[in-house]
Amino acid sequence: MSVTDIAYYRVMGRWEPNARGRLAQAALTLYVAQGYEQTTAAEIARLAGLTERTFFRHFADKREVVFYGADSMRDILVRAVADAPPAAGPLDAVGAALRVAGETVQENSELARLRNTVVSANPELRERELTKHAELAAAIAGALRDRGVHEPAASLAAEMGLVVYRVAFARWIADPGQPDLPAILQESLEEVRAVLADRLVTVRR
Repeated sequence: MSVTDIAYYRVMGRWEPNARGRLAQAALTLYVAQGYEQTTAAEIARLAGLTERTFFRHFADKREVVFYGADSMRDILVRAVADAPPAAGPLDAVGAALRVAGETVQENSELARLRNTVVSANPELRERELTKHAELAAAIAGALRDRGVHEPAASLAAEMGLVVYRVAFARWIADPGQPDLPAILQESLEEVRAVLADRLVTVRR
């Protein structure tokens, strides 16, 4: 796909809302079309129908635009953990957060797939992705502690949740015929529960 094949967003006036979202969409489209390193902030802004100055009002650099929405996702996960039923255990609360995350990502599946293509192809972005995942795990662990879950259980459940998410997302992204990410996440979490139950039975024997 060449840049000339891309549907330009100039038809949207500069006054329209969600400039950050338009810039993110334009950036991912260009990164896939011509490469992350080869794309400039000016090109991203032009494709989004905005100015380069507007780009830098919203993003520090062209790397950060790839992670647009990360803060919102963190807030969504933390809220989902907090809103889980009081009787829910740590894994149940994390499972509730994973369902919400899956639904959110699936609603934006096209962007999710574009983003995955870009991140997978760039070591710098993969490293940044790991940092973002660590931040998410820390935020989830904090939300669990707020529910009264002690350490190390809070951190273990949070880290396990992120592992489940990564495995389930990889399965979903590898097979476009699997449209239901929340279901894959639930299935993966149940597999973890089965592994833990099997370990518990083995230890008791």
